[in-house]
Amino acid sequence: MPDLDRAALQRKTLRVLVVGQIAGSASLAAAVTVGAFVIQDILGKETPWLGIASATVTMGTAFMAQVLSRVMGHHGRRGGLQVGYALAIIGGLIAGFGVEQRSLWIFLCGLFLFGNGQAANLLSRYAATDLALPNERGAAMSKILFASTFGAVFGPILITPAQYFGQQWFGWSKYTGPWIFAGLFLSLSFLNATFRLRPDPLEASGGLNSQAGVGVTRPRLSAIIGVIKDSPDARLALMAMVISQATMVAVMTMTPVHLKLHGHESISGYVISLHIAGMYAFSPLVGKFSDARGRLPTITVGAVLLIMATLMSALAGDKASLLFPSLWLLGIGWSFGLIGGSSLLVDSVSGERRVQVQGTADLLMSFFGGLAGFSSGFIRKSVGYSMLGNGAALLATLLLVVVLARQVDTRSTPTIAA
Repeated sequence: MPDLDRAALQRKTLRVLVVGQIAGSASLAAAVTVGAFVIQDILGKETPWLGIASATVTMGTAFMAQVLSRVMGHHGRRGGLQVGYALAIIGGLIAGFGVEQRSLWIFLCGLFLFGNGQAANLLSRYAATDLALPNERGAAMSKILFASTFGAVFGPILITPAQYFGQQWFGWSKYTGPWIFAGLFLSLSFLNATFRLRPDPLEASGGLNSQAGVGVTRPRLSAIIGVIKDSPDARLALMAMVISQATMVAVMTMTPVHLKLHGHESISGYVISLHIAGMYAFSPLVGKFSDARGRLPTITVGAVLLIMATLMSALAGDKASLLFPSLWLLGIGWSFGLIGGSSLLVDSVSGERRVQVQGTADLLMSFFGGLAGFSSGFIRKSVGYSMLGNGAALLATLLLVVVLARQVDTRSTPTIAA
C-alpha cells in the first residue's frame, strides 16, 4: 500500500477506534466500580469474596481475548469487535437482572459475558497498530488508550445518576441501574465498529490473509505460548503486561471496599476516576516515550511507578487523601507497563503469528489479573489492605529486577520487527 494511502487509512481507523473506546470504557468503568458493593449486598459486608466480581469480569476478558483474536484472525478486526461488544451488551443486562433478583450466580454469569467488552477494548489497541509503521506503533496504541480517559473517568461519576433513574423510573434496586445502562451504552461501540470500521485495518494491511492461512492449522494454546517462550523480548513483554495488570487489579479492586469500611464510600468513585485518568490520560506521552526511548526503559519506568504506588497504598491506613495520589500513580505505572510490554510484544513476533500471540498474551494478562482480583478479597480479609499493597509491591520489584537484567544483557533497545 502506498504510504499516503496507508497514512490516510490509519488516521481514519484511529478515529473510529477512538469513538468505540470512549463508549466502551465509560460502560465498563461505571459498572465494574459497584461490583464489590453488589457482592456485599448479597453475601454480607464481611464476606472475603468481594474480589469475585472483578475476577469474574477479568476471567471473562481472559477467556474471550483468545476467542476474539481467533475471530479477528479469520474475519478481521471488525468481526471480533462486533462479537465482543454484542456479548458484553447481553452480559450487562444479565448482570442487572441478577442484581435485581439478588442471585449471585446470575450476576456472575452476566459479569463473565460483560468481560467481552474489556476484551474488545484491549484488542482495539492492537488494531491501531495494523497499519502503523514500526516506529509509530507505541504512539498509535497510546491514542486508543488515551481515548479511554474520557469514558473511564466520567463513567464512575455516572453511577449515582444511573442508580437514581433506575430507582425512580423503574423501581429497581440501588445497584441494578449501572449494569443495565452500561449494557445499553455498549451498543454505541457495537454500532460504531459495525458501520464505521471499513475497510478493516487487518485486511487492508494484508494481515488477514496471512492469519487465515495460519488459522487453518488451528495451533494449540501451548504452541502459541511456545512462540512467546522462544523470544526473550516476548517473554519480558508478557511478564510486564501480566505483572502490571495483576498489581493494578489487586489494589484497585479492594480500594473502594477499604474506603467504604472507613466511612469514605462517597469519594470512592472519585478515587477510581483519578486512578483511571492515570491509566489513560498520559498514554500519548507514554507512547511517544516508548517509541523514542525504547520498550525496555518504558517498562522500567512502569515498574518503578508501580512500586511507589503500591507502597503508598500500604501506608494509607484510614487516610483517604493518601489514596488519591497512590491510585493515580498506580494507573500511570500500569500505562507504562502495558504500552511498553504490548509494543515490545508486537515488535518481537513475526507478522503471521501476531494476532494469535496478541490474543494469548491478553488471555494470560487478564487471567492473572482476574486471579489477583479474586484473591485480593481474601488477602485483605486475612492480613489487611496494607499487606495487600506490600505484596503488590513485591511483584513490581520482581519486574524491575528482570527488566534491568535484560537491559544489561542487550545494552541497547531491541530491534523492531517489520
